[in-house]
Amino acid sequence: MAKILVKFDEPIVAPSGKIYFAQAVGRETTKGLWEGWLEFLGVDDASDAVSSDRETTQPNRRATEYWAQGLTKVYLEGALNRALALAEPHRRRAPMDAEPLPTSARPIH
Repeated sequence: MAKILVKFDEPIVAPSGKIYFAQAVGRETTKGLWEGWLEFLGVDDASDAVSSDRETTQPNRRATEYWAQGLTKVYLEGALNRALALAEPHRRRAPMDAEPLPTSARPIH
């Protein structure tokens, strides 16, 4: 079960202008190590929550808490950007060897 390790007081602003509060969360793995990640909770809308992937693996809870307490605002901003990128649907790109579009279907610039 995940445990909130640190709640950060200073809001983090996304490039879109949305404001989030961050919290560091961790849990013990099946191998006895601890993993930590960040959750960002939207200030205006609680449904605007996003999570990062695992940000750290530590030998125990105490070390994971120590990691979380040392996070800077710059780190949190970067983690928020990574989490938002993961939450967005990925654009599907054509394979490199795909047939080019016919001239009539190409966009005009």
